[in-house]
Amino acid sequence: MTVLAGGVQGTILNGSLLLALPIALLAGLVSFLSPCVLPLVPGYLSYITGLSGADLEEAERGARKRGRVVLGGLLFVLGFSVVFVSAGALFGAAGHVFNDHAQVITRVLGVVTIVLGLAFMGLLSRVPFLSREFRLHGTATTGLAGAPLLGVLFGVGWTPCAGPTLTAVNTLAYSTGTAGRGAVLSLAYCLGLGLPFIVAGLAFERSMSAFAVVKRHYALVTRLGGAFLVLIGVLLVTGQWDRLVAHMQVWVSGFQTAV
Repeated sequence: MTVLAGGVQGTILNGSLLLALPIALLAGLVSFLSPCVLPLVPGYLSYITGLSGADLEEAERGARKRGRVVLGGLLFVLGFSVVFVSAGALFGAAGHVFNDHAQVITRVLGVVTIVLGLAFMGLLSRVPFLSREFRLHGTATTGLAGAPLLGVLFGVGWTPCAGPTLTAVNTLAYSTGTAGRGAVLSLAYCLGLGLPFIVAGLAFERSMSAFAVVKRHYALVTRLGGAFLVLIGVLLVTGQWDRLVAHMQVWVSGFQTAV
């Protein structure tokens, strides 16, 4: 049990990972609320469940339809999680391989994160490449059978759309230095992006009202999200991220598990 506890503490309670996990979760939520994802949520929910908008409203009161919404949502989230977690593991492994040049690469990725954060805020709209959306369109079977495939298509096709937030998460995954920690960090991002899909399906009518409020304040949402990304980039470029991680590791070293 002591060895198991030490393994958990070394993997999950690693300073860089512990600090980055809530950031990755929030980054996933920012992606969900972005103008290129949120408006498509009703269509995605209908597609992955095979239910109409009226059926989704009834799902709030019917256990059978509610179960279909949960299962469809989980399969959809599983699909894009495979894509994003694989990318996170790759970045984490790269951090270990290129450890000798970690500081330089992290700072370069930090600059990229700052630029993408500014683009997310709309401040670089005149730069054609940064203001353009690239989407890979594909088809999948409507309903539960096609939900995982649609999730994979979403993960691959909407990666450029979610690029700013995903870049920040992958940069943090790189800084963790291992494939396992990079995968865990990307999984947190997927939870931040995926759980709202499921909640929206379970409370469809109320969610649509809440989404309408968000849509009216898209400018504020994107500015706050962009500022959040710029802050992460600045911390990485200035080396303050490493200092925060060092303080976190000191705190974690004094943590004793109850197991």
